[in-house]
Amino acid sequence: MSIKIIQDRISKNVLEQAAAESFGTMVKAVVDIEDGIMALGGELHADAEAELLQIGSVNENLWGINIYPAQPPADRIEYISLINIRSSQGNQTMEVENQSVRDRIKQIVDKLIE
Repeated sequence: MSIKIIQDRISKNVLEQAAAESFGTMVKAVVDIEDGIMALGGELHADAEAELLQIGSVNENLWGINIYPAQPPADRIEYISLINIRSSQGNQTMEVENQSVRDRIKQIVDKLIE
């Protein structure tokens, strides 16, 4: 699946189609918590991260997630990605550990997906 930069609200159908084209029930995404945008799709979170870096995003603001469109909005985000391992930012694991960063990610995803 190609990577799409999401800056404006998309329908749940677009999200479901992206999941169907990639991993079936899940689609990878990288969220820019500063600019309020995300890159959706790709085989690796690093692919989506690279797309955002090319358009001017800053690495420290990018966090990888998995989105499960069939789940209710409260449960559709999995905050796990290899790109999230950032010792310099205090994130020692693949999971986003900082609750305020998780909250910002969820706020952006909820804003961008119906």
